[in-house]
Amino acid sequence: MSAPAKKNVRVAAAVITRPDGSFLLGQRCAETFYPGYWEFPGGKVEAGETPRQALIRELQEELDLETDEAWPWLTREHDYEHAHVKLYFFEVPAWHGELRDRVHSALSWEMPGQVQVGPMLPANGPILKALALPRQMGITQAHAVGVAPQLAQLDGALARGLKLVQIREAALPADARESFAQQVVERCHTHGALALVNGDAALARQIGADGLHLPAAQLATCSTRPDFEWVGAACHTRAELEHAARLGLDYALLGHVLPTPSHPDEPALGWDEFSARVAELSIPVLALGGLGPDAMATARAAGAHGIAAIRGIWTLAG
Repeated sequence: MSAPAKKNVRVAAAVITRPDGSFLLGQRCAETFYPGYWEFPGGKVEAGETPRQALIRELQEELDLETDEAWPWLTREHDYEHAHVKLYFFEVPAWHGELRDRVHSALSWEMPGQVQVGPMLPANGPILKALALPRQMGITQAHAVGVAPQLAQLDGALARGLKLVQIREAALPADARESFAQQVVERCHTHGALALVNGDAALARQIGADGLHLPAAQLATCSTRPDFEWVGAACHTRAELEHAARLGLDYALLGHVLPTPSHPDEPALGWDEFSARVAELSIPVLALGGLGPDAMATARAAGAHGIAAIRGIWTLAG
């Protein structure tokens, strides 16, 4: 006799944040599935509700919080013993009210990359690494501006708080590229920033980079995730984004969103199309193309994890 079919459950989950970057986790009570495990607050999407509507209702019912902003972020699916769950994660950067928990045995504010509580509910665990991904990526262009000027720009951006750098220098001669990349890695690590090499796994390993960034053509030939702590990819289509997600990559770049000098003859996506392409994706996406840090709120409201830039990030990083 076959086992009964699992029910399908939709859940809205909130990454509630404070200005210092901390986010809220709740510990499940003894009488629930996975008692003692930690999760992001939220609950079931009821019939006739959108995930956003469910999120707003659940935060009011569970925590007595009123939601001022809720940005779509990631959508993940997980098979539990009792149900197949589809989770819609929203970032909630603005809320008001006095926090009063009604459903958890404990609450804890945690910092990205430094979570002190556990274990995490299985469907929620992968979200922790996504939260540790910095919100701004600077993409180097030493081949265009010169090695010394680019390193000076990097020093300034790191001092202002930049935590993610992609070394993209295929046009430099091999010796100069290796020397430059090594200096970038050393500078990044001094400031606690991540450095990823574009397209060259051997160089990334040789210089001790934190990971690998795959150009779209390289992504298309991958059938398994490269063996690095951090791996991302450049994407232009929904199909490429879905392939990156299936490989379990840590992020994707999607662009160009706005007109940019690097692609003067190609039409820009615009924010509406960007939002449509990243909808219900399971990995973070950084918006690319004609952007600087002043576009951060617009990007995240459209579903982006953050922004990446070849030019704007070096003059204004924070």
